[in-house]
Amino acid sequence: MPKIDCEELIWTSLGGEDLASRKRMFEVLKNYIEAGKEEDYLICNSAYDLEPGAFTLVPNILPIGPLLASNRRGNSAGSFWLEDSTCLKWLDQQQPNSVIYVAFGSVTVLDKTQFQELALGLELSNRPFLWVVRPDMTDEPNEAYPEGFQDRVAGYSRMVGWAPQQRVLSHPSTACFFSHCGWNSTLEGVSNGVPFLCWPYNADQFTNESYICDVWKVGLKFNKNENGIITREEIKSKVDQVLGDESFKARALELQESALKSVKEGGQSHRNFKNFIEWIKA
Repeated sequence: MPKIDCEELIWTSLGGEDLASRKRMFEVLKNYIEAGKEEDYLICNSAYDLEPGAFTLVPNILPIGPLLASNRRGNSAGSFWLEDSTCLKWLDQQQPNSVIYVAFGSVTVLDKTQFQELALGLELSNRPFLWVVRPDMTDEPNEAYPEGFQDRVAGYSRMVGWAPQQRVLSHPSTACFFSHCGWNSTLEGVSNGVPFLCWPYNADQFTNESYICDVWKVGLKFNKNENGIITREEIKSKVDQVLGDESFKARALELQESALKSVKEGGQSHRNFKNFIEWIKA
């Protein structure tokens, strides 16, 4: 087996075009890895079958997931924004497996040109969509939607500032997850058996995109044009591909079954957690 250069692996996994940000994140992650080598065990929110290569490379990391907020007793708390749960009633009115859920997490920011191409791509797809548009999602404070867009899509879309994501992903009307590929969002999508459309923004999101598209094969990447823009035509094309090919959904359901099996009694994540507790007691 060839020797793995961990520093090169970290650097290439970060992606993005902001060199200064990549350098800062590189140093942070490198320090984490060096510190982790000194620990007896580290636990993480993942499952062995999702990324066996990573756990083989660093055997003192124990996956005990996927851990989802929806599995906790009582109400979950800690959202960055106020959830608009009325979107669930809107989902109730849609056809099964028909809605594109679009959510880019709490920090992704798009310039106005890219934001408008995204909006027009969703319109061009001519499919129902639920789009989480945070108040700070664009880099301009003024109204960023294309002129007339909201009126044109009003009959088959819903835009909200924040959504109860896990309830949306588990809803029978949700067909796919248009995501920034943050790890929590990735696990939530996997655990609900939905295909992905991947739009990573920074850090590990590019590595997660590679898992989704190249390893698990439950989603598709977007290609940028010569100006660095993901065009409306590219968006429509990838939406049509991921929703028109039933194999994406089939693989997503297989991955869901494998991931959820790991946290059940006797599953590998469940055993890892029990063994970790016993190690603490010893």
